Amino acid sequence: MKIIHCADMHLDSKMTANLSKDQARERKGEILRTFAKMIEYAKNNHVTAIIIAGDMFDTRNVSVTARNLVTDLIWKNPEIDFLYLRGNHDTNNFLSQMEERPENLCVFQENWVTYTYDQVAISGIELNAENALTAYNSLVLDGEKFNIVTMHGQIAGYKSKDNAEVISLDDLKNKNIDYLALGHVHSFQMEQLDNRGVYCYPGCLEGRGFDECGPKGFVVLDIDTRTRTATTEFVSVAARTLYTLPVDVTGVHTTQDVAERIEQTIAQTGIPSTSLVKLLLQGEVDVESEINTEFLAEQFAEYFYFIKIYDETKLLINYTDYANDISLKGEFIRLVQASDLSEEEKSLVIRTGILALQGEEISL
Repeated sequence: MKIIHCADMHLDSKMTANLSKDQARERKGEILRTFAKMIEYAKNNHVTAIIIAGDMFDTRNVSVTARNLVTDLIWKNPEIDFLYLRGNHDTNNFLSQMEERPENLCVFQENWVTYTYDQVAISGIELNAENALTAYNSLVLDGEKFNIVTMHGQIAGYKSKDNAEVISLDDLKNKNIDYLALGHVHSFQMEQLDNRGVYCYPGCLEGRGFDECGPKGFVVLDIDTRTRTATTEFVSVAARTLYTLPVDVTGVHTTQDVAERIEQTIAQTGIPSTSLVKLLLQGEVDVESEINTEFLAEQFAEYFYFIKIYDETKLLINYTDYANDISLKGEFIRLVQASDLSEEEKSLVIRTGILALQGEEISL
């Protein structure tokens, strides 16, 4: 028996961060098509059920296109059960706006609900402030079955970025859980829960920002109902991948020098041209080095679907070289050096000032 575990699709996300209006619209459509692609995979590989562990949508007001796409895909695949648990980004709008709910759309609620498939039991609960403390004691599972438990939230010990409920792994240990299907964290993560089971975040289907780099997709559980054991496989399905790529530019003096380092780094990585890439310029450079990130971004714009470049270099400043410099530049550097600013702040002020003295346009 095969089951898909996915989460955090964030369908209908605006995708406006970083991207142009046309690119945002295109990426918004790509996320919907990736969701459809996952269901096509389920259909072709005889998947019994798809667990959606929260945040299927991104906003309260779901577009007609997104709502119709999801509803149509559920109706047209009656052989697949869709087990939907709402996350902290979901509302009841999607379900309430249905004229008729498909029989294969199974929902979890604020109390434990269990769906059984022969020797496999899939239980889930939507956590909130009212049930967060009582949910663990009320979970009772049959140890003779393969038990999947579905929840959405941030595991204890980590800070939640969007006020999602905290999930206590300690309170879920020794509960006869074989697979804890979680949602909320946008990168794949699988760890041992206890001697019997594991917990897993499948991550999101598509990365939306540079805090969501790397392969994105879903997890397939292949369960042997006779032995009540399972194997898992992460299936990468994203239309595009996001990368953060450090580039060592130590010792460069000009923008062209930096361009050559970027060329070398890109050639070594083999990143597909369909990707979204953030380049981080790192290393130590001379105080009078000239690095124009806007020019570089335009120069490399055709290499990838989207590229942005950040200058994180540190300035090499030998203050003794300017101790007796009678130029305006020397006076400026001595003034900054004598200030109470931190070394990082001094470096930023000096870099900005040198550029201004050279007649460069300063963008803050």
